[in-house]
Amino acid sequence: MAKQSLVKEFILFVKHEKKWWMVPLIAVLLVVGFLIVFASSSPLAPFLYPLF
Repeated sequence: MAKQSLVKEFILFVKHEKKWWMVPLIAVLLVVGFLIVFASSSPLAPFLYPLF
């Protein structure tokens, strides 16, 4: 059995279970996580703090 990627498995789960409300939730969590990581390790951090 071939391994499926996490993203592909999530998409198949959403299609099968009809849980489309999870897609925007996961997208927002990923964007916020990216902003937190980027803000902590970037010289642009002082400019990102007003967003929060």
